[in-house]
Amino acid sequence: MSGLSKVESYLMELDLSYQEASANTFFIDDDTRGLPGIAITIDEPVVFIRAKVMVLPKIVNKELLETLLKLNATDIMHGAYGIDGNDIVLVDTLEYDNMDKNEFEAALDSIGMALSKHYAVLGKYRDK
Repeated sequence: MSGLSKVESYLMELDLSYQEASANTFFIDDDTRGLPGIAITIDEPVVFIRAKVMVLPKIVNKELLETLLKLNATDIMHGAYGIDGNDIVLVDTLEYDNMDKNEFEAALDSIGMALSKHYAVLGKYRDK
């Protein structure tokens, strides 16, 4: 089974609303499941799950960076916050060969939970 069909089969089994963005990338936009704008890219042997959280503020202060690191250490089961260009992102990686549906679902659930739970915490750092 290729990476594409394995991930797509999990998306279908989980009844998620998604689109195929390219040959190896899926885009989940399922607000009802708390998964808005999640990109899943297959680059064997790794599956990357990524969500844009917000645009990096024009002035990045120490408090924001400390908050992201504290959330990484204490409040995220799968994945971590990071900075990619001008965006704060939430990312997770799974090993394709060993990935099963439960692990895939847990990673998505963790990202969805973090996005909803941390919205207010990180929202105060957005540029007005």
